[in-house]
Amino acid sequence: MACVLAGLIGSAQVPTTDQGVFFDDFSHADMQALAAKGWILRDKAGHPGIEGAAWGPGTVALVDDPAQPGNRLLRLNARTDGTAQGTTQAQLCQARKFFEGTYAARVRFTDTPVLGPDGDVVVETFYIVSPLHFDFDPESSELDWEYLPNGGWGNPKTRLYSVTWQTVSLHPWKAYNQPHEALRSVEGWHVLVMQVGAGKTRFYLDGVQQDEHGGRNYPATPMSINFNLWFSPGGQIAGEGRQRVYEQDVDWVFHARNRLLSPDDVMAEVGGLRGARTSFKDTVPAMNPPLVSTCDF
Repeated sequence: MACVLAGLIGSAQVPTTDQGVFFDDFSHADMQALAAKGWILRDKAGHPGIEGAAWGPGTVALVDDPAQPGNRLLRLNARTDGTAQGTTQAQLCQARKFFEGTYAARVRFTDTPVLGPDGDVVVETFYIVSPLHFDFDPESSELDWEYLPNGGWGNPKTRLYSVTWQTVSLHPWKAYNQPHEALRSVEGWHVLVMQVGAGKTRFYLDGVQQDEHGGRNYPATPMSINFNLWFSPGGQIAGEGRQRVYEQDVDWVFHARNRLLSPDDVMAEVGGLRGARTSFKDTVPAMNPPLVSTCDF
């Protein structure tokens, strides 16, 4: 059963009632309709990924679901030929107004490119984040699912990370985080759930708890919901000029503000929304004034 969050946000007691729901099943007609729901397509250069790579138009699309007539999917697309000028990466962000509660998404991870030879260190993600304004920014917060089908970061093994971050320095690299690694392929569709409350973050893959994190890695500030698909610097296969294209699909994303829901509870709520033909719902209060998200930073 769902349990009500009784933690603290700042110095105020969290009310013991449902404080909002965010849900999107990506049934929008086009990218303009997607943007009207508050989604921001990143077009600014910078971290993460290959330095000098492009972000922006052509990297995110809404497509028909080949397995379920009438359903639509969000599709992220990243491509590289091994050079910065031949690389484009994808990132989509929501408004930065999310903090404690439950997050979930149904995501399709892929192990191989849809075009070109395999082997690049590619990172497929669903994550919640606030911007890192400077090295060791104490207000930095991040909760990640990161899939590395071709390994990387000093380890060649295929793995799925569930990670909480407190802060980080990019140059030189030093991170304060707590990772969990599932050392196996998770190609295909999966439901990813994160519970955030009372100083703990729990990660569930297809209903099975992967880990519990806490301490200094617990979120400190409101965050945005994000998906991105990018290439790790220095992880490209040898030989320039051979284009490789990777894809990641998302069926739906869900957030229950200030409520800790089990994976079964999440599926029941999402099923109820879809059963009522609710393709989009956002009753999570906006921040006043609005906060800058990672796509705007």
